[in-house]
Amino acid sequence: MRPGPAPPGDVVRRAEERHGGVDVLVNNAGYGLVGAVEEVSEAEAREIVDADLLGALWLTQAVLPGMRARGSGHVLQISTTGAVGAMPFLGLYNAAKWGLEGFSEALAGEVREFGVRVSIAELGAVDTQWGTGSMRFAAPDPAYDAVRDGVLGTSEVPWLSEPGATGGGTAPREIAEELLRHVEAPSDGRLRLLVGDDAPGQVAAVLRRRLDEYALDPRFATAEDAADGTAEA
Repeated sequence: MRPGPAPPGDVVRRAEERHGGVDVLVNNAGYGLVGAVEEVSEAEAREIVDADLLGALWLTQAVLPGMRARGSGHVLQISTTGAVGAMPFLGLYNAAKWGLEGFSEALAGEVREFGVRVSIAELGAVDTQWGTGSMRFAAPDPAYDAVRDGVLGTSEVPWLSEPGATGGGTAPREIAEELLRHVEAPSDGRLRLLVGDDAPGQVAAVLRRRLDEYALDPRFATAEDAADGTAEA
């Protein structure tokens, strides 16, 4: 039997022994899963949550003792504009990334006093194989074919792609350079970092729709005005 991967704590311990500590943790592991919520199996749901959410949680927990002891460190979570809104047929991917952002926002407040910085990078489209050869697909239910065609432009899944084909978007090197600049720069107080040419527009559109929806409750406008007044004071 082939041995499984080493527990996160062991990996971090070896890195600390070799390098004297982990200065920056980048949680980048993850993949996409296409499937309506009804179509996704229990195994598929557990697998994507394990990879896209829990893997980042376990590694974050493993580096924090050393970072707290040294009074410095930076945890960089690679998220997505899909953690701001949600798209039909990507619900479990969205759920995992929303969870990543949820615990990371709480974490930022917990470890700030220890000198540990937390950043959430919300990426737009990146020119990788995320949406082509690396994408996973739940077994389709024909009941959703018309909806699938309207949203994805095809009712046929999994879609086929040429080996090595990418989906377009910002070049990975540009993404990496922007993340490196963010890590090396002094903190400007931001928790969330918009990365990629299309990321700001995507987030703005989602938040605008959400605010319009909240505004259907007349109490929301009153509460928003009160909050603005408090902020100005």
